[in-house]
Amino acid sequence: MKKCYLLLIAFALLLSAQQATAQEKNFGLGVMVGEPTGISAKLWTSNDNALAFGLGWSTYHPRYDDSGSRVHFHMDYLWHSFDTIRSEERFAFHYGIGGRFKDRGGDNGSLAVRGVGGLNWFPRNSPIDVFFEVAPSLELTPSTGFAVDGALGARFYF
Repeated sequence: MKKCYLLLIAFALLLSAQQATAQEKNFGLGVMVGEPTGISAKLWTSNDNALAFGLGWSTYHPRYDDSGSRVHFHMDYLWHSFDTIRSEERFAFHYGIGGRFKDRGGDNGSLAVRGVGGLNWFPRNSPIDVFFEVAPSLELTPSTGFAVDGALGARFYF
């Protein structure tokens, strides 16, 4: 486990040595850990708006008895507020709306509408962003219900 942390720190230091900033590039790809855990992508459509995507594995669902993992896919449209936090570093609150699909492993999938809120950190002179987000969801199929997703992640911008 210590080797994993050391590799992540080394990777972050390598990325921070680059001179381009994350928002100067339009597409970012990285990882997220939480509910779900997997791949995160972000495509900036303007200076304040972006499409965010997640593809991962979901292991927790309180409404179902089985504990097997599920494929989780979500797509959100996000707005960013860069003026909320005054700092030498660059932070942005993001909020938005999107959809989510979870495959329950064979019989039924779950579709949901989700709201998203979170915080992004764009380290100076670095093509990465680090984010935290929470996404309450209204499940529409196979029956209605309420769920909450949340993740911590980082993306590298190309």
